[in-house]
Amino acid sequence: MPIKTQRDLPAREILERENIFVMDEHRAKHQDIRPIEIGILNLMPLKEETELQLLRALSNTPLQVDVTFLMVSNHESKNTPTSHLNKFYDHFSQVKHRKFDGLIITGAPVEQMEYEEVDYWKEFTEICAWTETNVTSTMHLCWGAQAGLYYHYGIRKYPLPDKMFGIYEHRVLNRKIPLVRGFDDYFMAPHSRHTLVRKEDIEQHSELTILAESEEAGVFLLLDGDGKRIFVMGHPEYDRVTLHNEYMRDKNKGLPIQVPKNYYPGDDCEQRPRLQWRSHANNLYTNWLNYYVYQQTPYEYIHTDEVLGK
Repeated sequence: MPIKTQRDLPAREILERENIFVMDEHRAKHQDIRPIEIGILNLMPLKEETELQLLRALSNTPLQVDVTFLMVSNHESKNTPTSHLNKFYDHFSQVKHRKFDGLIITGAPVEQMEYEEVDYWKEFTEICAWTETNVTSTMHLCWGAQAGLYYHYGIRKYPLPDKMFGIYEHRVLNRKIPLVRGFDDYFMAPHSRHTLVRKEDIEQHSELTILAESEEAGVFLLLDGDGKRIFVMGHPEYDRVTLHNEYMRDKNKGLPIQVPKNYYPGDDCEQRPRLQWRSHANNLYTNWLNYYVYQQTPYEYIHTDEVLGK
């Protein structure tokens, strides 16, 4: 799948080295197809790293994807240059008049705070409300999933005694649902969080279906009835070394941090981490794009004057 980005986005060069088809605005305009419009509300601190991870994850279908990176207005990013944000990101106020086929809301390092204490919580709720009418399907990741469940259904999060940190085994519960089509019975996925949402609270809402869970890490994947909202409690987009970098960062700061579970051979952080979740992560994003974004896009979204004029 060609990913459309701005020509000088730093992640573009890395993706091209990985033989991922990336096109710029000029070439995209000459493609006689309608691109899938995907917004990414990037709340992660290392935004350039997350850009690369998500663009890589979206690159595995024959669809053309036009990505718009979004940021909140009421928060100052300390880990990404302002010049990068100003050049490659839009504020919500700049795009709220638009309709998107899909939206990804990332995790954020604020899970130990109450939702209402987060400085951009009001804007986050405005974005969630906007998705009801302007987005075909929204995928929420990690804190974004917990916050989305809280906003839409009033489902609370609870603190964990120790950080859920590592690669965990999950079991597919209902493989007839297209989001997990092609999954094995069991699969691995990364988690990195201090809180959890309880399964029994989710089960109080009949419109929510749990698709995968872990004995150790709890619920991993769920969706509402028609897939307009999808919630992923971990980080399937993570690269091989993302957990390693988090571990070394916290260890060097003297913070209480355990070795990521099921990650290093022999739990030795000097060893190269095993990449054992990429294929199912790719499958997840591909299924989302195909069955819940592309196949479900309302007729009126497609038949715009711009498209019909081609």
